[in-house]
Formats: sequence, C-alpha cells, structure tokens
Amino acid sequence: MPQSKPFKVLATETLSEKALDADVYNAVATEKVDGTCCYVTNYKGQPYLWARLDRKPNKQADKRFKKFLHSKENAKEFHWNTEEDFKPVPECWIPAKEIEKQNGKPVPDENGHIPGWVPVEKNSKQYCWHSSVVSYEFGIALVLRHHPDDPGVLEISAVPLSELLEQTLELIGTNINGNPYGLGSKKYPLHFLTPHGAFQVRNLPTLKHNDLLSWFEGCREGQIEGIVWHCGDGCLIKVHRHHLGLCWPLPDTYMNSKPVIINMNLDKYDCAFDHQSLFNKFSKIDKQKFDRLKDITLDI
Repeated sequence: MPQSKPFKVLATETLSEKALDADVYNAVATEKVDGTCCYVTNYKGQPYLWARLDRKPNKQADKRFKKFLHSKENAKEFHWNTEEDFKPVPECWIPAKEIEKQNGKPVPDENGHIPGWVPVEKNSKQYCWHSSVVSYEFGIALVLRHHPDDPGVLEISAVPLSELLEQTLELIGTNINGNPYGLGSKKYPLHFLTPHGAFQVRNLPTLKHNDLLSWFEGCREGQIEGIVWHCGDGCLIKVHRHHLGLCWPLPDTYMNSKPVIINMNLDKYDCAFDHQSLFNKFSKIDKQKFDRLKDITLDI
C-alpha cells in the first residue's frame, strides 16, 4: 500500500467564521508557549496537577474514521460509539471541560480524539517531569510568569496549587518537546509551569496575513511559537509559525530576551525539601537574577 503523504496546515488570507463569531478583533492576544498542556484541579481532597491524555480510537474505529474522512469533508458527521470505539484509559481519567457532549457523553474532536486528563502522582515514572514541578506535601508548584512589579522581568516562584485551581498551564523544560527554550541540561534538567495567557502580546499588528508574517519574521517580540487569542466567549483562536510557513524552534526566542529572577520564599515551610527536588535546588539560588532563562544552572 502506498504511504499517505504528510500534510501541512497553512493559514489562509481570510479570517475564519469561528474567529469572527468569537469577536477575535477584541480578544486578548498572548504568546503560545511550546510545552505540554497541564491542568490543576482537586483529587484526593487536594489540588493536584493533571497531565494531558487524549482518549484515542482503537485500530478498527480509527480505520473506519480515516476511510470516512477520505469521502466526506466534515468529521462531525461520523458516528462514534464511545463505549466500543476507544482504547481504555485509567479509571481516574476525566474528559476536558470544554469538549462538546451529547446525551451526557463526550464527543470526539475533528481528529477523533477525546481530550482529557490524568492526575500526576508523586514519584510517577511516566510523568516524572510533571511530578518534578509540584510538591503535594507543601501544596506548591514551580511557576514561571512576569514579575508582578516589572513586566519586563520574568520570575520563577513557588506558587500555592490552590491559587492555580481550574487553570490550564504549559509544562516547559529540558525534556519537553525538544527543549525549544534551551533550559537546563541532561545532567541538571530544569522544568516549570507557565499559566496559559501569562505572556500578553503588546505590539500586535493588524490581523492580516502579510502583516502577521512580517511581525513574526522581523519583530523581536515575534520570535515566539505562535499567538493565542483569548476571546470574550471563552473561545481560543491559535496561529502557529508553521501555519505561515515559518520555522520553529528558533535559535534565539523572545522568552530568552528577558532577565529572570528567582523568588522562592520557602522559609515559611518548616520541613526540609528532598535534596534532589527542584524546590531545594532553586532555594539555593533564591533571589539571584539571570540575564535570560538559558543562563540558569542548577549545578550547585
């Protein structure tokens, strides 16, 4: 059988009906950060970090779905049997909140997947990098965001998980998605969470194909993976550099153009952190300032 050719998704010259209906012109534009998606919600009576796990169709259903897509344009017209067509997931799996439901059951997206989450347990092997950025004992997470007093400076701090409840975040770092931001090293891996929408894009051009292309190619602030517009109705509109035929990752990202300060404030926690934990390592460089994220080293 001939192999199917890989395809590219490219942006068109006109805005989609979805974007116009969501009033994208008045949306808040933010940097699309390149990592893996996470979610914070309660589990076992306390705030927990959850990893993204999509429920995917089994072999037979996937074959039927792909055959259907070759003959039809709209994936929504395909009939799924959610009881029989999908691979099993852990009992603790939950579907993502924003997905469509019919008769109380989640409806697969245009790719035939049901987006969802699984809780990240302490010392999880499968989700070890997720686990490294949280401490359930102290109820905190390692978070990267703008410094509250200076938007031109980034801050890495220990944030109570209770403050992140019902938020989605991006896990970035050494062992995530090829490490596009050049964080840490193989010997001293470095990871942290970034809340979605944390980095607002301030100097965005008009929403025209050529203007966006020029902005991504020629503007310092445009050295990012993409843009996410947060619309008033909760809809998210996304443009990736690849949609405009541009390369990613880049040797010099906008995220690495800002200084970063470590602000852990762990003195209020009585017990000592595990010697190997990121929290312990960051406490040793607390209050230090670095020219860029790439410069942070945990070789202490």
